[in-house]
Amino acid sequence: MNGAAVKRGATPLAHLSAMEPWEAALIRRIRNWCHSPAGQARVIEDFAKHLPLDTLSDEVSHLNELLTVINENANRPLTCHPVQCNCAGADECVLAHLVSTASAGELHDAALVAALLVRPAQAERVAMLAAHVGENARKMTHPNSGERRKNPTHDNVVRLH
Repeated sequence: MNGAAVKRGATPLAHLSAMEPWEAALIRRIRNWCHSPAGQARVIEDFAKHLPLDTLSDEVSHLNELLTVINENANRPLTCHPVQCNCAGADECVLAHLVSTASAGELHDAALVAALLVRPAQAERVAMLAAHVGENARKMTHPNSGERRKNPTHDNVVRLH
C-alpha cells in the first residue's frame, strides 16, 4: 500500500460535531474498537450503559463481526482518525453512511456503498451487519428512534439546483 491510499482514506470530510449524534458516537466507538483492547473495553462499557444486559453480548458480537468482515475483505486497510479527533475521515464517513443507509432499510443502496469498502462478494453481508449495528447505534443515542423508517423521506438530501 502506498502513502496516497492511506491519505485518501484519512482525508477529513466532516466534523463529528456536525454529524447526527448517533453517527458521531458510532465513529467514536469504531475508533475505540479498532484502536486497542482497552478501547474495546470502553465500547463494551458504553454498550452496557445503554443496552439491556440480555442483548449486550449479541450487540458487541455484531459490531465485532461487521468490523472483522470489513477488515478481512477490504479493498485497502480501513483508515481511522485518532479516538479524540473531531474530524471524520473519508473511510469513517463512508462507513457511517453505509450504516445509516442500511439501518434506514435501504439495503440495496447499502450494499452498493459497502462495495466501496469491501469486495463485492461480501457487500450484501456487510450491508446486513451494518443494518443491525445501525439500528442498535440509533437506539443507544435516541431510545425511540431505533426502528427502521417505513418510507424514508431522504430529509438529508440537499437540492443544489
